[in-house]
Amino acid sequence: MNIQEIKSILTSINENNYFRYIIVPLVIILLAFFISKILRGLMSRYFTRSSNFLKVDKTRFNFLKNAVSFIIYILAFVVIFYSIPQLRALGVTLFAGAGIFAAILGFASQQAFSNIISGIFIVMFKPFRVGDVVKIGTDYLGAIEDITLRHTVIRNYENRRIIMPNSVISSETIINSTITDEKVCSFLELGISYDSNVDKAIEIIRRETVKHPYFVDNRSSEAKDKNEPPVIVRVISFGDSSVNLRAYVWAKDSDSSFVMKCDLNKAIKEAFDKEGIEIPFPYRTIVYKNKKENSL
Repeated sequence: MNIQEIKSILTSINENNYFRYIIVPLVIILLAFFISKILRGLMSRYFTRSSNFLKVDKTRFNFLKNAVSFIIYILAFVVIFYSIPQLRALGVTLFAGAGIFAAILGFASQQAFSNIISGIFIVMFKPFRVGDVVKIGTDYLGAIEDITLRHTVIRNYENRRIIMPNSVISSETIINSTITDEKVCSFLELGISYDSNVDKAIEIIRRETVKHPYFVDNRSSEAKDKNEPPVIVRVISFGDSSVNLRAYVWAKDSDSSFVMKCDLNKAIKEAFDKEGIEIPFPYRTIVYKNKKENSL
């Protein structure tokens, strides 16, 4: 379509229904403006609440509001072009070319859009927040340091940053240790020999656990009234050479739980040694055989 054809279309518009073709586009643009304002206000309110919950900067979601406004105005212009017969042919040509370009762009940036959509789902459903201790899949454990619409940054316990695309996180199982209740119950498992006194071993485990400063008494009021022990220790199995015990040890959060568990391993081992409780280990018997000398 050349310049002469565009001039003829504009001349036709001036000659026919001039008033109609000015008023209708103005009304459509005004409607698009008000719809955009309302949606931006609703999104701003929602993103503010979500940002406060996720503990991230709400300004990083501004581009989503701008994208919504852009889409609304694009749709408004499409309606304007199709409402004016003289502009319809021009509109079809322009939007056909734009459609081909959009298809190429969409195919080229498919993964990027997937990450953004996954980021929007994280904002909507809030599976974790900045500061939460999470385990993603089976390999990645650490604290959430930052959440963007493309990726999430996890700081692991080696002080390294794991930058994971949101599409990967959305397809994995997430274990969140702090989102609802930060208290953690760790399983402290120990094996004692069959000759050792089980009751005495249980008493030592409870005593050393209660002494630790990170221990949290998680008993209910009813359990305290019944005088139930603050640390539950059970015999969970019998091994080839050991009676296996498990203590259910509560701490205020994941970090405290890890430190307490390491400290208790040392303290209980030392207490077992003093009290004569044996922690079994594999025995190996080696038999030496002398070769008989062949007599000539």
